[in-house]
Amino acid sequence: MEEINALFHGFAVILTPMNMVLMLVGIVLGVLIGVLPGLGGANGVAILLPLTFTMSPTAAIIMLSCIYWGALFGGAITSILFNIPGEPWSVATTFDGYPMAQQGRAGEALTAAFTSSFIGAFVAVVMITFMAPLVAKFALRFGPPEFFAVYLLTFCSFVGMGKGSPFKILASMALGFALATVGMDTVTGQLRLTFGWSELMRGFDFLIAVIGLFGIGEILLSMEEGLAFSGKNAKINPKVVFETWKKLPQYWLTSIRSSLVGIWMGITPGGATPASFMSYGLAKKMSKSGAKFGTGELEGVIAPETAAHAAGTSALLPMLALGIPGSPTAAVLLGGLLIWGLQPGPLLFVEQKDFVWGLIASMYLGNLAGLIVVLTTVPLFASILRIPFSIIAPIIIVICAIGAYTVHNAMLDIWFMLLFGIVGYLFKKLDYPLAPLVLALVLGDKAEDSFRQAMLISQGEVSIMWSNPLVGGITTLALILLLWPLISRVLKKINPGKPEKFAVEQPVD
Repeated sequence: MEEINALFHGFAVILTPMNMVLMLVGIVLGVLIGVLPGLGGANGVAILLPLTFTMSPTAAIIMLSCIYWGALFGGAITSILFNIPGEPWSVATTFDGYPMAQQGRAGEALTAAFTSSFIGAFVAVVMITFMAPLVAKFALRFGPPEFFAVYLLTFCSFVGMGKGSPFKILASMALGFALATVGMDTVTGQLRLTFGWSELMRGFDFLIAVIGLFGIGEILLSMEEGLAFSGKNAKINPKVVFETWKKLPQYWLTSIRSSLVGIWMGITPGGATPASFMSYGLAKKMSKSGAKFGTGELEGVIAPETAAHAAGTSALLPMLALGIPGSPTAAVLLGGLLIWGLQPGPLLFVEQKDFVWGLIASMYLGNLAGLIVVLTTVPLFASILRIPFSIIAPIIIVICAIGAYTVHNAMLDIWFMLLFGIVGYLFKKLDYPLAPLVLALVLGDKAEDSFRQAMLISQGEVSIMWSNPLVGGITTLALILLLWPLISRVLKKINPGKPEKFAVEQPVD
């Protein structure tokens, strides 16, 4: 009852004319960002974050989170109509969504994708509503050793649960840690790695890094690939919507399973992309029509979209309750909270009730508004892809430059943005993940502070990380995840020839 009362208070906070307008603006901008390849949830939030500096934290987070929901919805439009994933997590949607569009069933595929996305997000928001306060109360027992153990668990989770090379993940994270150390040491007050540049005293601003890594990096990659947009026209009419909705209840088990997979991958640093692939693989293995997947099966659209939205939404739980982001977009939002003077973590639920419950209430209304917007404006957003990419790319670059400049009103930040853009481009070309770099850049200094405080308390004894069952359990789990690639390799040698459990085969056109 306490959570329900707090949620109603959150609705009272959000249901003001200005907040409702910001919600709709955020949804429309988010869908546009999701539709345009080269952008994405993290990129859009990063680019538009400077616009929120003059807003109240509650209004700002409502707008930015709705950009996020809109981007989650928008990625499905290009995947189904053009076979171009607007977002990384929309790749699995193309497997059956695009064949459905080719068969003249684009309206059915889009309706199923949007509705499944809404269901996945709704289940995740209900989980956040009742779980976040419990996690926050539990986290009040944390001191410096416990916080460092949680940070360590987050970093190690990327290594143990990441889909790429663990060495590439470690290299990406190490670069993020190195960038996080630049500037003034928060414990001793000494300057580190500034090389005599007074401009580097404040360190590398995460916002400039994110705009460059994601926005400029993606644009450079898209320019190299020479994107040309072509695809199917689409129009969703009420008859198609209701006919599709009648079919969806028979896939209730797929929706529940995909929601659970998404929530788990969102709370852990798995993210929406692996959640969508895992959910698609599970659906393919467990469905009666699994052999037809890749030829235009409705279930092949429902599974990845439900999981991706559940993962994207539930990634905000560890950010709010523990101050640890579960996705790149959550990492950008975490930086935004710090800019607005808010400290994510358990005390946020005590000190900033209006903010927290206003955000949770906006998740309910934002996803409902997003569903309505995308169902009614698909032709408009699909027509945007008829604009030549050579026109869209310079506009995005100018927006990125304006966003970078407004952080500190410094021209040097634009050069840093371009430098990070080149780094982002090289990372993508060499198949290095960007999320660990962003996470280390945002949380590196906090993890360092917690570790040094723990060492001061214990007078240099590392055994403090096992001083009680809570911190010992988290630290041990973190070390297991760190060594998991090595452990799994040993297990494969002991038991060779065992096939992958959830392998996903991409259909050949």
